[in-house]
Amino acid sequence: MKILKYSVYSLFVLLMLSCNENQDKLIVEVYETSASGNQLKMITERVSGDQASIIKILPNETYQTITGFGGAFTESSAYLLNKLSQANRDTILKAYFSKEGARYSLTRTHMNSCDFSLSNYSYTPVEGDKNLEHFSIEEDRDDLIPMIKDALAVSEDGFKIFASPWTAAPWMKDNNDWVGGKLLPEYYDTWALFFSKYLDAYKAEGINIWGFTVENEPHGNGNNWESMHFSPKEMTDFVEFHLGPKLESDGYGDKIILGYDQNRAGLKEWVDEMYRDEASSKYFDGTAIHWYESTYDYFPEALQYAHNKAPNKFLIETEGCVDSQIPKWKDDAWYWKKEATDWGWDWASEEEKYLHPKYAPVNRYARDIIGCLNNWVDGWVDWNMVLDKQGGPNWFENWCVAPVIVDLDTDEVYFTPIYYTMAHFSKYIRPEAKIIGLENSDDTLMVTAAQNPDESIAIVIFNEGEQTKNIKMSLGEKSIDIQISGQAIQTILIPIKNQ
Repeated sequence: MKILKYSVYSLFVLLMLSCNENQDKLIVEVYETSASGNQLKMITERVSGDQASIIKILPNETYQTITGFGGAFTESSAYLLNKLSQANRDTILKAYFSKEGARYSLTRTHMNSCDFSLSNYSYTPVEGDKNLEHFSIEEDRDDLIPMIKDALAVSEDGFKIFASPWTAAPWMKDNNDWVGGKLLPEYYDTWALFFSKYLDAYKAEGINIWGFTVENEPHGNGNNWESMHFSPKEMTDFVEFHLGPKLESDGYGDKIILGYDQNRAGLKEWVDEMYRDEASSKYFDGTAIHWYESTYDYFPEALQYAHNKAPNKFLIETEGCVDSQIPKWKDDAWYWKKEATDWGWDWASEEEKYLHPKYAPVNRYARDIIGCLNNWVDGWVDWNMVLDKQGGPNWFENWCVAPVIVDLDTDEVYFTPIYYTMAHFSKYIRPEAKIIGLENSDDTLMVTAAQNPDESIAIVIFNEGEQTKNIKMSLGEKSIDIQISGQAIQTILIPIKNQ
């Protein structure tokens, strides 16, 4: 009888210890993409070890509200989708927009043609048509509009779309050319009307445009493909005195206007001018940036400056891609190796070539997105969603890489590691999430964290090194031991049941 009593007591103690242990344990879901072959794989093993890196999540420290993550609808991508089998077309759109896929929430498209179009075209082909009586989006009907509509049909959550012009029609410009030149002052009102007409036309197609960037790359692109130059003052004057008032008077005052839309090193002079006074600030809802200034630097000082200049405005990365490269077909290893080069490898000035070394595409994406999120950026948009094995089609032969590569000859689809890298953010950090604070004891790991509207928390960790790392992650009094592979990106999802 005494033995039984002690046995029952011992069992009670063990149960209490087990309950206390479970109460102290953080419940998580872990997903990993790695150079060793994981593709957003759920990791269920929990390995504790010595010399663990400490990551402490601080949900009471809140920063910017997330607008979204995604990619761009281009004529090139839409054309390729139309050439694939219906099954593969559906597979790609579901991979990007369904709940089972990457759940893209913020997207971009182009107004008139861009470098990733099949040819030069404008919605305003009739010279001297100041009132745009011949405005037409007919060029978009075969490819671009069907792709957007099909994506909207797949997406249960919906997504925001902003549009960007590369250039006005040549007849509106001082050089009468698709490339370079400036908008003639006598066409400022016509060009403002162009934006309003575009909204009308897409609305008639059942597509709601969330907003605009005023001009893609206003510094130009080395006079290679469609472009139109603005100085900071010229763009600000156009928005304050023409575009903003026109949209307002036409009932589109709620549409988002993002200024700048080029590399980060030039941010200071642009935001200083855009937000020069209350009158100009009224019409700018935020600032758009690209990443092409460097293959490794995300320019935190510039991002901090832009945020501090306009803390209540959007700060969105609107374009980034692996440029000046032909994609590697079904070679996952290449995307993790420092072999890619960008435009600056060949063309940057000697004093800036150091910013453009060989790099690993996955590393560049992961570093930049995490660096942006930790420095007030609220949205991050990739460039083309789909390209072919050449890195096109592209009328200028400006080859680039996309997360999804297709072979039209064999009707094959390749989801590159870049696709999974994007999904680590877009799938788990949802619109209206708040970036939250954290403490990270290991400066070789890049980490960001966000609390979603449903109160779940998503933490993204990037381990650029080749060594596996042990991590002890804590939230309040609870903790969990996690292991991240070398050359890996992980998303740790903490469900609301931990709260």
